[in-house]
Amino acid sequence: MTDDLDDPRLQDLRKALRAAPAPDVDAKARALALAMENFDRLQGSADPARSSEDRQTPAAPLNGVRRMLNFLTSRPALATTTSIAALVIGVAVILPVADLRLPGRADLPQPKTEAPKVAVDTGTVVATEAPAEMAQTSEADSATSVARAEPLAEAAPEPAAEPMADAEVMELAEEAPTGLALGGSLADDGARVRMEAAPESGTLSYLAPAPAIAPLQDLRQPTLTENTEAYANEPANPVKVTAEEPVSTFSIDVDTASWAVIRSTLNMAVLPTPDQVRIEEMVNYFPYAYPAPTAEEAFSSTVSVMPTPWNPGTRLVTIGIQGALPEVAARPPLNLVFLIDTSGSMEDPNKLGLLKQSLTLMLAELRPEDEIAIVTYAGSAGQVLPPTKASDRATILAALESLSAGGSTAGAEGLELAYRVASGMAAEGEVSRILLATDGDFNVGVSDPEGLEAYVARQRETGTYLSVLGFGRGNLDDAVMQSLAQNGNGTAAYIDTLSEARKVLVDQLTGALFPIADDVKIQVEWNPATVAEYRLIGYETRALRREDFNNDAVDAGEIGAGTQVTAIYEVTAPGSDALLNDPLRYGTATATDVAEGELGFLRLRWKAPGADTSTLIETPISGSETATDETRFAAAVAGFGQLLQGSVYLGDWGWDEAIALAGSARGDDPYGYRVEAVNLMRLAQSLSAN
Repeated sequence: MTDDLDDPRLQDLRKALRAAPAPDVDAKARALALAMENFDRLQGSADPARSSEDRQTPAAPLNGVRRMLNFLTSRPALATTTSIAALVIGVAVILPVADLRLPGRADLPQPKTEAPKVAVDTGTVVATEAPAEMAQTSEADSATSVARAEPLAEAAPEPAAEPMADAEVMELAEEAPTGLALGGSLADDGARVRMEAAPESGTLSYLAPAPAIAPLQDLRQPTLTENTEAYANEPANPVKVTAEEPVSTFSIDVDTASWAVIRSTLNMAVLPTPDQVRIEEMVNYFPYAYPAPTAEEAFSSTVSVMPTPWNPGTRLVTIGIQGALPEVAARPPLNLVFLIDTSGSMEDPNKLGLLKQSLTLMLAELRPEDEIAIVTYAGSAGQVLPPTKASDRATILAALESLSAGGSTAGAEGLELAYRVASGMAAEGEVSRILLATDGDFNVGVSDPEGLEAYVARQRETGTYLSVLGFGRGNLDDAVMQSLAQNGNGTAAYIDTLSEARKVLVDQLTGALFPIADDVKIQVEWNPATVAEYRLIGYETRALRREDFNNDAVDAGEIGAGTQVTAIYEVTAPGSDALLNDPLRYGTATATDVAEGELGFLRLRWKAPGADTSTLIETPISGSETATDETRFAAAVAGFGQLLQGSVYLGDWGWDEAIALAGSARGDDPYGYRVEAVNLMRLAQSLSAN
């Protein structure tokens, strides 16, 4: 820049340079001596080259820069620049960078295009120019010699860089963000540092800080992702007075998503929030040894009664439903449309990556005549795989492997295309189902649960079922998933591990894809002579009005082949110390002679798949039904769910009691699901104590 000092725009800088005090002779001598010492030491060094492991630690690339900055802020260097820095505030000076590569170190990663530059902004500026080859020292650059920063060997000189224009210099003097960045960013309390690549030059631009640079910290930055998860739940069912409201009606629920979400949350060392907890889905996650129906029945019901573990003044009435399991060879052919979310939010390995692995497990369970099609949606929807026989495994796997994530989430458009594809695959006597795999983040098209509910409700009349598989955390939209599954005559599951994928898509495949009963409703009429109060534990999102039970136009849940459903009531006898409501002053209803001694009357209503008229099954609840390990374990899981919700109905019953009950009632547990439940209870107990 020597010629540029005649420019009128830099007259003030020229005056400042002329007015600068003479350099400190002692400081210059010390700097020159140190530079020569370093040079001589390097020439005769016999030290072996550092290993590549040593060179590639996160802080290693910054050591030379840090040493240089520490030297620039040392007393000798500042002594020769203080006057200039006081007059030239906010002006960055460009120093050509010498080749910093050491001879014989070809394995060092070298920049492909641009050399780095450093800008350190603390309000003071060093205005000087260094020679092109920083391994040599002279009077002009002694105060800023990089030889102090790190010993350098002779290196092949780089072509001299063109000086930056004045406007570019001024741009570098703008406020730099806090932190030091070299392929990343770091907040540093010691100084404000910015490190960038010079577009077309090998130069270093720096503003020397007044304080010393603080020790460098870990360069890695945590990925901050906004949590937009939304869960569909309702407040816990209250205690009902039998004399005022003797009838309880609800739709069955075979979903299991809540249990897997709870497990995922606990394994992140976090207690689930109450809205993540749907107790019926926790209870129904586990298989139970209920008696199988006869050959003529679609399902059978089992009732058991036991003392309530958390309240000796009440009893638990457990209703279990077991679906029939026809031979797999007798089931009709399946037409499956995999509707796969490939939007940008699915990029994580535990989303699209796990999804691919999960669907691959499922392929082995299909019969050769079953057909599969794949539809994807992101910014727009498209068909990746036309209807293909399951026997053509290589083609299906290749289509799955080709999927990648990116774009927004046009979920509604994907649903429309999937239903069109499924309609084209349908044939007489076959079962068609769309299997939607997503994190639930619909942000393009019909994205509100009400709009999706209405659309899917219309489409279910075509006979195509819709089930939902949720993947990943952070933006899991449980409300959308529940709305789609409940109104699409399907089920909802959450897959957080490959083991869970096997449970849902392999062990329970037939039940998930082969329906045996539609619109299954449960209604219990309680006898006010024997039951003064009751409450249904769970099923808050499945509540139906009393008149809905006999209305065949009202949709309800479905049961697949071999599927089980469990519901638990807590009931209180008249005169019990556990009653929560005072009796009415002006009388209560009385039981008839026919119902004397019965706790209640169970009614089940259901339709055969595709039928318009329902069938009714009725069973009295005597109160003498025997409890088993199956129902005791179900009670332990129901207690677990209430502990997570912070239920007011548990009294002093706590984690130790829940763990003991679940452990003593594990029974037959071939896949370890119940052992896992006990371990999750123990984990929740530890987290709740913190």
